[in-house]
Amino acid sequence: MESKTHKALAMAKKKRIALVAHDRMKHNLLEWALFNRDLLAQHELYATGTTGKILERELDIPIRKTESGPLGGDLQIGALISEGLIDVLVFFWDPLEPQPHDPDVKALLRIAVVWNVLIANDRASADFIFSSPLMAEAYERIIPDYETYKQRAIG
Repeated sequence: MESKTHKALAMAKKKRIALVAHDRMKHNLLEWALFNRDLLAQHELYATGTTGKILERELDIPIRKTESGPLGGDLQIGALISEGLIDVLVFFWDPLEPQPHDPDVKALLRIAVVWNVLIANDRASADFIFSSPLMAEAYERIIPDYETYKQRAIG
């Protein structure tokens, strides 16, 4: 669906998935990932530092790791999203615990919405996304065409 205001961004059959979890949610993400290990192994995985180390060790699957979230890892994942290198964000965040890097968390969630990236913030939403038949197929994600915005910003 190409138009003047939107364009398609191809997502391959092998999705690029970012896995992020706040400290009190790491165990929940690990349990979910262990349950979905075989499915996750079919895709390319990214994670913030500490979460990535835990998941890589427990799942025995290679994971590309950024810095820890509070050290800029959330922002690095956001940069990958803005470069079109992440298709799905699984971010088990803790809504009851203030984080020292809350602005980074908000920026990560915002940039995922800007680029129409799938977001799972809890086990239920992750289960629904990962049980979709679209996870095993190529898919064209529709994103806004930001060329007019970019031209306005420089012109």
